[in-house]
Amino acid sequence: MGRVIAIANQKGGVGKTTTSINLSAALAEKGKRVLVIDTDPQGNTTSGFGLDKNELENTIYELMIGECDIEKAIHKEIFERIDIIPSNVNLAAVEIELIDADQKEYILREAISKVKDNYDFIVIDCPPSLSMLTINAMTTANTVLVPIQCEYYALEGLSQLVHTVNLVKERLNPELEMEGVVFTMFDSRTNLSLQVVENVKEHIQENVYKTIIPRNIRLAEAPSYGLPINIYEPKSAGAEAYRLLADEVVEREF
Repeated sequence: MGRVIAIANQKGGVGKTTTSINLSAALAEKGKRVLVIDTDPQGNTTSGFGLDKNELENTIYELMIGECDIEKAIHKEIFERIDIIPSNVNLAAVEIELIDADQKEYILREAISKVKDNYDFIVIDCPPSLSMLTINAMTTANTVLVPIQCEYYALEGLSQLVHTVNLVKERLNPELEMEGVVFTMFDSRTNLSLQVVENVKEHIQENVYKTIIPRNIRLAEAPSYGLPINIYEPKSAGAEAYRLLADEVVEREF
């Protein structure tokens, strides 16, 4: 049965999408079957995998409002061993459309339960807000992975996110656990990056992954070519970092 990892942080620009794309690709490279679910209306994970988000017939939006079933929403083998449920701007309306829906916090979980056994990992890219879409991701997930940018305000919002995870665990999904924190956009040339890492480690009780994702030009370029880093520039520091993170994720047991 697939392990479902929600990649969440209500702060934007911390590397959620980069991590969703490249962790998924690194897991697939290790021989794992992976389903990626884009729950962000910006659809950056979708386009980062080379799909034209404006030309898609079935997306997570159609799935959540009941216009298509899960099999139709999944775009298969966009890369070897990687399937995706894509997203686009239509998803921004889903909260209003489902305002009176019963059990609306569980729509995604209900849909995913039909295909969960087909995958080793299901990776959900969450929007940069604690919205109903993020709650759906967390009720579906086994664990929440939090990317944190190595910058001054890194800790800001983390306690709120941990509080949300605990609330979801208490009220909606008792199996939910914190996967842990991964540092992104690390610049070894600055003292600030080192200070942030030490500061966060001191202040949180969560698991912190040993792998730190560097600030890397190739990593930033890859999405504009619609490729994960391990295909765009397989020998880059960014590709190596996500391979190491994938190793750590696979080794963790829940």
